[in-house]
Amino acid sequence: MRISTETFNVLKNFATINSSLVVNEGSVIRTMSPVKNILAEYTCSETFPHNFALYNLNEFLIGTTLFHEPEFTFDNSKYVVISSGRSKVEYFYSDPSLIVKPSDKDIPMDGDLVEFELSQEVLGSLLKSSTVFNRTDLSLIGEGDDLNLVIHDKDNPTSNNCSVRVGDNNKMDDFTFNFKVENIKIIPDTYNVVVSSNNIALFTSSKYSLRYWIALEPDSTYG
Repeated sequence: MRISTETFNVLKNFATINSSLVVNEGSVIRTMSPVKNILAEYTCSETFPHNFALYNLNEFLIGTTLFHEPEFTFDNSKYVVISSGRSKVEYFYSDPSLIVKPSDKDIPMDGDLVEFELSQEVLGSLLKSSTVFNRTDLSLIGEGDDLNLVIHDKDNPTSNNCSVRVGDNNKMDDFTFNFKVENIKIIPDTYNVVVSSNNIALFTSSKYSLRYWIALEPDSTYG
């Protein structure tokens, strides 16, 4: 079988969340960060014939670049054969018990508090500003009628910041939902974002069959 460019790109993104990966039989691929504050799910066009685990996902992905239009054969339960022409690699699987992996169940989104669209342009601008100003905090702030995403130092109110209005605050009182920029490990795209009362934000891609659940920081406030 071939693996599409889209799936490779998603796997590269997943490698930033967890350097290891367990793939289950079928077309749904899930990963979870080692500290369990990020869950990602992708439904791909490929169908994998059995479960397998990759301890070093980046190594696997880089290894595929040794071939032009590689074919993947999953007949063996111990390794996958990557081949092109007369060349091939037998890439051995890992023990899945060594890898932090999510369950097959979705994280419940209890009591949706806020919903808005995060465009690819705004997402890129905010992440760029976090690098320019060396800021590690991203906050979704509802104040009055405005809903803003702010890159700032939440412990220093006089620090440089970047703010973008992303919608109307029409669902609740003033609030501040805090994230760490380092946890926004999502593929560039436009997302529908829902924040729930159990301190989880769900990012749903508009282009890919892709979702991310990202935990809010404990000092988030609302209500």
